[in-house]
Order: sequence, then C-alpha cells, then structure tokens
Amino acid sequence: MKDNILTIREVAAMLKLTEKTAYRLVSSGELPGFKVGGSWRFRLSEIEKWIKEQEKKCLN
Repeated sequence: MKDNILTIREVAAMLKLTEKTAYRLVSSGELPGFKVGGSWRFRLSEIEKWIKEQEKKCLN
C-alpha cells in the first residue's frame, strides 16, 4: 500500500531540500502540512498539488 502521509524528512528528501528549509516553508504557510503531536506531517496528494502549482508559477 502506498504511504499517503509523509514526515518532514520524507518531504525534504522528495523536494531535495534540507529539513531546515522544509521547516521554514511549512512554518510560513508556503508548504501545506499539519501537526500531529508536535511533529509535522504532510499528505502526499497535497505535496504533489503544491509541486504542480510551483511549476505553473515558474512558467508565468
């Protein structure tokens, strides 16, 4: 089964960012995420949607 919820480490690796940059993006509200027990979690579908939005911004 495909894992639909990602950790900050997994998102950082997926986006080829440092964890520090991923924390900064999610803390500022730029990257969609939510906290569970004080730890950031991310829906894979929301991250994929965010990537597509970022690609569109680059094309404009």
